[in-house]
Amino acid sequence: MKKLSSILLIFIVLLLPLHAGGNQEKQTGSTPELHANRNLKYVFLFIGDGMALPQINAAEAYLMAKEEKDSPVKLSFSQFPVTGMCTTYSANSYITDSAAAATALASGRKTANGILNMDESKKTTFKTIAEFLHEKGFKIGIISTVSIDHATPAAFYAHQPSRGNYYEISLELAKSGFEFFAGGGLKDPEGKKSKKEGEKNNALEEAKKAGYKILNSIKDIEGLSKNDAEKVIVMNPVLSSSSLAMPYKIDRDKTSLNLADFTKKAIEFLENPKGFFIMVEGGKIDWACHANDAVAAIHDVLDFNSAVEAALDFAKIHPDETLIVVTGDHETGGLTMGFAGTRYSSAFSKLTKQKLSFEEFNKIIDKYKEKENLTVEDLLPVLKENFGLEDLSIREKDLLENAIHASINNATSQDEASYLLYGGYEPITVTITHIINNRAGLGWTSYSHTAVPVPVYAKGPGAEVFTGYYDNTEIPKRLSRLLDTNL
Repeated sequence: MKKLSSILLIFIVLLLPLHAGGNQEKQTGSTPELHANRNLKYVFLFIGDGMALPQINAAEAYLMAKEEKDSPVKLSFSQFPVTGMCTTYSANSYITDSAAAATALASGRKTANGILNMDESKKTTFKTIAEFLHEKGFKIGIISTVSIDHATPAAFYAHQPSRGNYYEISLELAKSGFEFFAGGGLKDPEGKKSKKEGEKNNALEEAKKAGYKILNSIKDIEGLSKNDAEKVIVMNPVLSSSSLAMPYKIDRDKTSLNLADFTKKAIEFLENPKGFFIMVEGGKIDWACHANDAVAAIHDVLDFNSAVEAALDFAKIHPDETLIVVTGDHETGGLTMGFAGTRYSSAFSKLTKQKLSFEEFNKIIDKYKEKENLTVEDLLPVLKENFGLEDLSIREKDLLENAIHASINNATSQDEASYLLYGGYEPITVTITHIINNRAGLGWTSYSHTAVPVPVYAKGPGAEVFTGYYDNTEIPKRLSRLLDTNL
């Protein structure tokens, strides 16, 4: 019996490290045991660039104020049955940029900031989930409110040592064979900004040679059917001349389409018996947060939410075949639901008075700056009209007087004090957005990205695998396992 007891004790001791290791593996958020879902045919991955819980909470608080409700009005995706959280750090920085974050979401691999689907040495390329699925017969759609060669959309089809290689990225777009690109345009289709030497072929012409039909009018876009072409590049009729991005939602009129319009058209164009994978990015949530313009960001979150609703409408028709995953690539701006000046109180209704984005207001400020000896009093009528700002406090007037001085004297981001106050943006405009945000009870900590985790929401077959706390690289890995693809 003593001998038997000793053998059992040794056996238990040998098993303990294996048991402990198994628990450790679960705690670090490794891919859970799951099996392919044979019914799954249609997959949506929605990425709110710069969107974390504060941006979502702010949008819901805005709706509460606008609709005069007693509690926050939930967005469609924040009501999904499955919720998780993921970390966003890159291979070389605790605070990621969009290229490294999008690489993680597309290929399940870490890389350094600024790199698209290549390792840190810039020698090994990563294959993306979109590329794997395309080889399996899935049709692919890539949609964004910013240029479709920008970091997040590019990460699903391009492999470049620098996210700034817009020309090279656009050539990869043409070679990808993906069936549907939509939203913004291409930043450098002629290669004028490219370091590549020699004669360059226009990327849009290369896309046409590869069989792409290019559309940029509302009539042509709305009339597009799957019988018209096999592959399309669909650009919003109104694009910024510098960024080739769509206007902020708050600034759009009837000459522009919305993110939901492009999502609906992608569904219509891509639906087929073998299935599709559609990535939709709300790219300008990030841009608005860089400029600390909460209201512009909120409107783009709501635009993003409408695109998710388009996917939900499709899922109602195909409930057992459609999976929708919603997340962000990182948080931008360090937005907080709370400000020292308002302590425990909030006044979200003040946000509903803003009529335009910081970008459009810059154009108004440029005209005012032509006036000699510009004062705060000169700006009062335009502040009331566009932001509902009146009865400025002594502190707020002082902030604006300093901003006027900085603006007229061309304060730059190279000056540390100026950067902390204005982040390299138009001083008058960013001061105004700070004032209205602070009055509402919102605060900012940065003009850059932050390292806070982002939420993950999922609905549909296999959604349960997205619960828990894990790294952003897990999202495509878990998707690939559900789709029987070895990412």
